[in-house]
Amino acid sequence: MCGRFATTLPPDAMARLFGAAPDNDLPPVPDFNVCPTVPVAVVRAGEAGRRLVAMRWGFLPGWYKTPSGGPLLINARAETLAEKPAFRAACRARRCLIPAAGFYEWNRAGAEKLPWFLHRRYGAPLVMAGIWQDWEGEGRRIATCAIVTTQANAVLEPIHHRMPVILEAADWGKWLGEEGHGAARLMKPAPPGVIAAYRVGTAVNYNRAQGPALMAPLDMA
Repeated sequence: MCGRFATTLPPDAMARLFGAAPDNDLPPVPDFNVCPTVPVAVVRAGEAGRRLVAMRWGFLPGWYKTPSGGPLLINARAETLAEKPAFRAACRARRCLIPAAGFYEWNRAGAEKLPWFLHRRYGAPLVMAGIWQDWEGEGRRIATCAIVTTQANAVLEPIHHRMPVILEAADWGKWLGEEGHGAARLMKPAPPGVIAAYRVGTAVNYNRAQGPALMAPLDMA
């Protein structure tokens, strides 16, 4: 799964990277500890082209009566995405890109949870596959999203058994539905050479922690 990530790219740089028109209410960056239910910057396609918009990280199906009216859906499994009632319509018609500097994952050493930072090699932004849904209730409308996950690759498997679907730039248009069918073929683990992992300090175990030190490699000497 992916339960935390970091984002450092400014909105104007994200807009240029994706060729997207930015909205005015994008969340502030950098955010070194993005947690579920907060707004995140998301790229979606529309009739007028790509837009960079804010969405709540935590997908809300239409039948939820309140934002807390069911399980918190921050991830959607690629293997069952087209079958699950909560996700199948979004899988067909509402796919998005979720950019990040990288994401955090944990493994256990006895009772201790040890955090790792997973990032794209050579410092390029990491772009995760997502799906989105507009939720309406309580007199308001909320744009929401979830990260699509798949089986871990060889880099991540010793740490955790799941990972986000990571998209290459050449595949962004296909995932967004701009280039016809074939998005299902993108839902697979990234090749081992795409990402790297290193241990970080346990400060990130706390969801209110912030600062660039959260992403810094842990000195294991």
